[in-house]
Amino acid sequence: MNIAVCIKQVPDTADLRIDPETNTLIREGVESVMNPLDEFPLEAALRLREALNGTVTAFTMGPPQAAEVLHKAIAMGADKGVLVSDRAFAGADTWATSLTLAKALAAVGPFDLVLCGKQATDGDTAQVGPGIAAHLGIPQVTYVTKIEATEEGQLRLERMLEHGTAVVEVEVPVMLTVLKEANEPRLPTLAGRLRAYKYTPRQLKREDIGVAEDDVGLTGSPTRVVEIAVPQSHRQHRRVQGTPGKCAVEFVRELEERGFIDA
Repeated sequence: MNIAVCIKQVPDTADLRIDPETNTLIREGVESVMNPLDEFPLEAALRLREALNGTVTAFTMGPPQAAEVLHKAIAMGADKGVLVSDRAFAGADTWATSLTLAKALAAVGPFDLVLCGKQATDGDTAQVGPGIAAHLGIPQVTYVTKIEATEEGQLRLERMLEHGTAVVEVEVPVMLTVLKEANEPRLPTLAGRLRAYKYTPRQLKREDIGVAEDDVGLTGSPTRVVEIAVPQSHRQHRRVQGTPGKCAVEFVRELEERGFIDA
């Protein structure tokens, strides 16, 4: 089974900053990491390969430095890495991003299975995976927590619902978004790190995937971020100590003073 895993390089969530002029994330001087939620589909792909044979190819879209997450994927056990990078892709929204990745997958594939994380920590849209499936014209199953191969060559999946779990069987090709409940990602091995150190990912530019310049990047994005605001907290708190009765009286008095209840 040939499996593709889409991963993303994101800023370390401990140090997120926003440019007030452009409403975009400030990436300069901020450490970047593999999107934590992408490690779970990668682990799922590696386990499927171990059970069914085949290959695991990691894809990422971004500037040249995004190749760092491909090296981590190789260190964890992926067979190949593909960097989708071109200045024409800059400023892409989720529509243009999913289109670009779908074109890249089609150019390198075909793949039996495309795996994505639930969402990226820098955008939190959860739209790219389903968008890829739509552009490729293949079925999709989201919120997957378990993947098993059946004797009939299908995949039996468990997907999380708001209340309970659904069990479905699907045929390939299919796109899945995998949740963190699916597995525990492995750590890179020493042999994997050595292989990743020597590995050069394949790079695809706009011309390589056969997409028009007007369909990608900022010009191909039908949505724009017009404003981003960081919530400001003005809450005050006061600790009340003493007997339960005294605390209750002080609590009611505080509510009255702040206008939450009538005196």
